[in-house]
Parts: sequence; C-alpha cells; structure tokens
Amino acid sequence: MLRPLENMFPADQHPELMVGLAVSDDAAVYRINDEVAVIQTLDFFTPVVDDAYDYGAIAAANAMSDVYAMGGQVALALNICGFPPDLPPDIISEILRGGAEKIAEAGGVLAGGHTVDAKEPTYGLAVMGLVHPDRVLTKGGARPGDRLLLTKPLGVGLITTVLKAGIAEESHVAAAVESMKRLNRDAADLIQRVGVHACTDVTGFALLGHAYEMAERSDARFHFHFPDLPFLEGAKQHAEDNLFPGGACRNRDAYIHHVTFSPELSEEMQLLLFTPETSGGLLVAVSPENLPPLLDLFEAAAHPCWVVGEVVEGRGIAVTV
Repeated sequence: MLRPLENMFPADQHPELMVGLAVSDDAAVYRINDEVAVIQTLDFFTPVVDDAYDYGAIAAANAMSDVYAMGGQVALALNICGFPPDLPPDIISEILRGGAEKIAEAGGVLAGGHTVDAKEPTYGLAVMGLVHPDRVLTKGGARPGDRLLLTKPLGVGLITTVLKAGIAEESHVAAAVESMKRLNRDAADLIQRVGVHACTDVTGFALLGHAYEMAERSDARFHFHFPDLPFLEGAKQHAEDNLFPGGACRNRDAYIHHVTFSPELSEEMQLLLFTPETSGGLLVAVSPENLPPLLDLFEAAAHPCWVVGEVVEGRGIAVTV
C-alpha cells in the first residue's frame, strides 16, 4: 500500500535512508553517522493467548523482532494501545507489565506511548534499535551454496488457533507461549559474531512467505528439506485435522505460484508451511564456511537452531521430503 508513495521520497534526496520504501524489508534503517544507524519498526495485534501478561510479553517480543532481523539491538520502545473502555484496569496493567518486562529483558527502555478506545484489546510497540551501518542485515544477499538456519520451531499459528477453539492441550500451549515470548536478541547477537549474508524473522507471512521475500531479493532459489524443519509438538497433528487459521489460506494464495513441493508431501503439510507465525525465529542464510562456527556458538549458548535447507541457483522456493 505504501509503494505509490515511494516517488515522494526520492533516494537521492534522502541518502541517509539505508532501508526504506524503495527496498521493502523488516524495518527502516536510517544512518546517523559512520558509527550509528537507527532501526525503526512497529507492530501490534489483538490477543493470541488468554493470559494478559503473556499477551503483552508476546506482542512486545514480536514487535522487537524486526530490530533483531536487521542485525541490531533494541534501544527504545513506545506502547501502542487500543483497549475497550470497559476492560478491567488490572487486565490492562498486566498487558502493559508483560510488554514492559520484555522490553527491559531486551536491554531497552519504555519511554511512553499512545492509547485509544477499541472494540477489542490491541497492543504492540513502536521500537527504535541501533546498529553499526556496516552490520545492517537485510533480506537480500543470500548466495547459492549458503545454508539456511532457523532459530525457533514452527507451528504457533496452529496452536493458538486451536487454543481459541478451546481444544488445545495445555502442554502444547505452554510450549508455544514460551517460544513466542523468547526474544530473538541472543540469536541476532550470535549471527553477528560470525557474519551472515541475509536474515529475516518468520511471522505473519509464514515460513514460505518470508523465505520467498528473501529468495526474491537475493535473486536465488531456496530449497527446504521438510524432515529437517522443526515443529512444536501438536502442530502436525492439528494440521492433519485441518485446524488452520484463515491466514494460512491467504498466504497460500499469495505465494503458492512461487513454491514447488515434492508430490509426496500432503496438502496439510504444505498448508502448514503457509500458516502464520507469531514472534517466530530468525531465518538466516549463512555461508558453508561460517556454518560450523555459528553452530558451535549456538551450542555453547544452549540456544536452539536448525539447519533446514540451502540456497541454490534459480528463483522461488522448493520443499522436498
């Protein structure tokens, strides 16, 4: 929707804007000087879980994730709030506490925000991050031969959908909440220590939507090995039971023409890869030479990660079994 406005801000008149409307990515990046660039992003949504504190923490972690996807660290955040006038104050306080504590965990500071009346609770953040201009990560830059690394399991979209239907298993919900609340801060720090070619975070457009954006901007083809993809417990079973959110079908319709599946992969497992994620992990393209030391860093930090595929010549996405 913003593309028609691009010509209002010509790149030659704004040379310090490193990432903006002309190059769609996870966040905007503005160079302050030779040592500092500002990353700016925002995100907000309605509740995905029942607990008010967890909702606030998840929404905050999700909003800050784009800073990490660009290779930076969080500095400052502002609340974005829409609450029904009759929502009990203690519920609002718990939502805001969940967000504030997650900002503090990120090493940032909450400096204010804005609230409006809304029909249902809506919460998120406007976030400012910092990064050295030479260390900005973008979706473009993946090269044939690179390995694809994922830092969180998939499937939270299915788990939260089943939760709303009232039929989710408690242990599955707990694992999904833990995953969504986990910051991508440590993962971003680890990949910056080694250096990677491209990065994004997996959220609303699902694994295949965000992967296609990376592949397109890199002028390359991404090849995923389905057996190597990590899933939260219960996600595959819910997929087989066809308990998908509406966003999965919308993502499939938007990206299916760019994806080739092995014929052995069932329609349910295909749709699972189009299912939106909330506060998902980082998807990283790393050279074969840098992969072993990067895996060593993740292991030493006791941080999960999975090698899920590789970058090859061509265009689009392939998923094989």
